[in-house]
Amino acid sequence: MENLEIAKIFREIAKLLEIKEENPFKVRAYYRVAQVIEDSSESVNAIVQRGDLRKIPAVGEGIARKIEELLKTGKLKYYEGLKKEIPQGLLTLLEIPEIGPRTAQLLYQKLEIDSQEKLEKAIAEHKIRDLPGMGEKSEENIKRGLELLKTASARMLLGYALPISEEIIAQIKKNSPVEKIEATGSLRRMKETIGDIDILAVSKDSEKVMDVFTSLPMVRDVLAKGPTKSSILTSLGIQVDVRVVKSDEFGCALHYFTGSKAHNIAIRELAVSKGLKINEYGVFKGKKKIGGKKEDELFRVVGLSYIPPELREDRGEIEAAKENKLPELVEYDDIKGDLHIHSEWSDGEDSVEDIAKAAKTIGYEYIGICDHSQSMKIAGGLTVVDLRKKIAEIKKLNNKMKGITILAGAEVDIKADGSLDYPDEILKELNVVIAAVHSGFKMDEERMTHRVIKGIENKYVHILAHPTGRLISKREPCKVDVESLIKAAAKTGVLLEINAYPERLDLFDIHCRRAKDEGVIMAIGTDAHHLYQLKFMKFGVGVARRGWLEKKDVLNTLPLVQLLKKLKK
Repeated sequence: MENLEIAKIFREIAKLLEIKEENPFKVRAYYRVAQVIEDSSESVNAIVQRGDLRKIPAVGEGIARKIEELLKTGKLKYYEGLKKEIPQGLLTLLEIPEIGPRTAQLLYQKLEIDSQEKLEKAIAEHKIRDLPGMGEKSEENIKRGLELLKTASARMLLGYALPISEEIIAQIKKNSPVEKIEATGSLRRMKETIGDIDILAVSKDSEKVMDVFTSLPMVRDVLAKGPTKSSILTSLGIQVDVRVVKSDEFGCALHYFTGSKAHNIAIRELAVSKGLKINEYGVFKGKKKIGGKKEDELFRVVGLSYIPPELREDRGEIEAAKENKLPELVEYDDIKGDLHIHSEWSDGEDSVEDIAKAAKTIGYEYIGICDHSQSMKIAGGLTVVDLRKKIAEIKKLNNKMKGITILAGAEVDIKADGSLDYPDEILKELNVVIAAVHSGFKMDEERMTHRVIKGIENKYVHILAHPTGRLISKREPCKVDVESLIKAAAKTGVLLEINAYPERLDLFDIHCRRAKDEGVIMAIGTDAHHLYQLKFMKFGVGVARRGWLEKKDVLNTLPLVQLLKKLKK
């Protein structure tokens, strides 16, 4: 049983317990362990075999026994028992944004709604608005949530897809003779959501590659198997295709299957204008093949500099490549630190010292510990007294630890009126102040825009976190005028965050490029709540690259001394 399967079961247990109105701390414990397992870079099977199950954050004795039972039997009695107590359709309803446990129960008890189909019918007949505590606006919100779920269900988060593809590639490399292998499609372009996973390889024994691929433990169904192409469905219902091509075709095939469609069409049209033909097999002049082994050959023969995969969206990259004006995109190795990390002082799992040690291992020069402010009681937000205690602890750790600097910070709520959740007298004691909206997401655009801009006009704010507040497939962006935010950030000198958490990836790539045009610097932060989430930085870098950002456009590519100068206000 794979990590994502185990995580799915524990997440469903949490939902079932919510419906039963169990202790919220118990519910949260199951959600937390689901998230930890889902994001783990190592197989839970391997961790159990090593005897380190209890070392996983959020895994206590009871949870550990349940994981072991799942791995041993493929089932969990506790989970099966809960499912018998609760109508199965209620779980389906809980997948819909805007429907919580109480609303799901209300819909079931009053209208016998236990499926998305019945829900759609009730919405069409305007029955929901007449329920106690509901209304026309609630009905409209549920309708929008259902539409959002339908749109999202056909695609998976980049943060889920990339680890799966990396695992498959690692297994194929280990067990078959591949010369080259790489993920293609929207995954290679680092899009925020992915349809299917596509992998391209070169091998002199393609049938061995196919045997290994179709026999992987994660395979639920083999959809097709051939000597050079096979398709599987993973245990979570994700389709993965692997194809093997000849060595002299790999470059053109890699380009072709990476896309995007619009980019590929533009490249082919450019080739035709030069008397050439480009397809997945190579570059041809008449019947003579003149290229195809390497991607850069393809670009060179049509008179372009190499275009990185993340830019291949037909958004001006071809015109820029003609004039050799493509940006030198920021690289993961350019990142010197992470400025948005939560510790056990609020809702993080790890101590400041442990976070600093982990960051030092990554090679970071600095980290920003930015726990929630006092209004975020559900996330353990810090009072001013506790924040000062945290600052004192960080000062002691900086005197003790060598090779990394810990910056004392806070993620401070922008309240409904635009004021901040801490007074200026404490904000000025912090190295990093990140302002953010965590409530009131349904404000109209004018009020929300005014609220956020007023918040970042505070002279002590350095960064605006996850500027649109969206959660991919769960919550739409709030109604905020991003263009006005960008102009306000340029005026105040406040940086905009690229939040690298897979469900956020906010600010969006197109807005990053717009911010760059206005001279706004971005900060990439993981919003990590566990040590393993520090690895989310690569997703944020992917967004930055899609937004045409260079090293100079990203705050946390600066060495410590320059960073501290930049943060001084």
